[in-house]
Amino acid sequence: MEKKKLLIIEDDRDFVRLLAMSLRANDYEVSIASDAIAAISEALKQLPDLILLDIGLPAGDGFLVMERLKAQSLLASIPVIVVSARDPAANRERALKGGASAFFQKPANNDELMAAIKHALGEA
Repeated sequence: MEKKKLLIIEDDRDFVRLLAMSLRANDYEVSIASDAIAAISEALKQLPDLILLDIGLPAGDGFLVMERLKAQSLLASIPVIVVSARDPAANRERALKGGASAFFQKPANNDELMAAIKHALGEA
């Protein structure tokens, strides 16, 4: 069975390292983009099965990235899970209305995040 491909769009290197390690331990293939500009080109190159997206990114925020993802026919159906340090009261609803499958406040509970990933991928 082929591994599911996940794209992490995040600029915090420590968080990326921990998240990627956890995802690989759960048998996912991981690629990374560290800013809003690289996010779309990496998504088009990788065509991931799921995207984990931060809101606070260099060169544009995660909401802009999500709009651009949804505007690309090749990327529009890819589930997006937002994982952000930004205030959930102000951003959760906007993320979900923008097409996110789920919203997690950093630091995210690993078990809950993995459950949301599996659910979004139809593995749960």
